[in-house]
Amino acid sequence: MSAPLVSLRRCFRRGALFTVAKRPSSSAPASPPLLQRFLRSVSQRFYDIEALQSWWLQVKRRRIERKNAYYGYTKSIHGEHVAAAFFTLCLKGGFRYAGQTEWHLADSRGRFKWDFLDHKETPLDGVNMSHTLINCTGLDNLEGQPLRTLLLRGCSEVDDWFLAHLHVFQDSLEELDISHCPKITTGGLPALRNLPRLRRLDVSSLQRIQNPSLVIILLEEMLPRCQVIAEGYDFSLTGETEEENVEPMKERREIHRNQSEGSRT
Repeated sequence: MSAPLVSLRRCFRRGALFTVAKRPSSSAPASPPLLQRFLRSVSQRFYDIEALQSWWLQVKRRRIERKNAYYGYTKSIHGEHVAAAFFTLCLKGGFRYAGQTEWHLADSRGRFKWDFLDHKETPLDGVNMSHTLINCTGLDNLEGQPLRTLLLRGCSEVDDWFLAHLHVFQDSLEELDISHCPKITTGGLPALRNLPRLRRLDVSSLQRIQNPSLVIILLEEMLPRCQVIAEGYDFSLTGETEEENVEPMKERREIHRNQSEGSRT
């Protein structure tokens, strides 16, 4: 009988040790529910994406500022004409010398010829910056050039502030293309009155223009000697107030045209 009792005591001891060993694990904190873990993961990932997007916008803004930096050092060594030509080519644009018809352009990879260094005394009378990143800061590199043609089609950084600074070409600019520029609004177009020598103006497909019919009439009234090109708009007028305003504007526009033609004769 003593042998079975000893074995039974051993079994109780082992059971007690097992329960004591199990206690710490039972007091460990339980894992959060699946939904809570999912929401926590989504929130962390959201903040990571937001931070990444903010960082990318800063990188993009710095890149635009660097491309539109003032070429003062080049201007001090080679002159303002070479500096303007160099700035234009670095932005993958093109230019035309005064008295010439040939355009000097950079290729799709931004490569260009350096023969413009031999034309230190020749100003530019035409600049094509279409689909480039030029902004108001970069416009300072073109100041002093007697530009007759300035093409800015599809420039994502051309805005109302840019248009307000075009007055530096008021004595020479005859052709201006600002079509497909997404940042230009109706409030920026009145600044074009500072360009009295304009003969051709393209304002096609400006996304942020409201009431295009009235805007085009106002532009023609403001620049009576300029041909205004406006494509990509729905000119169907809706509302009696617009129809009432358009007729007097058309009459005033005809009077201005007759006066201008009479003064020229």
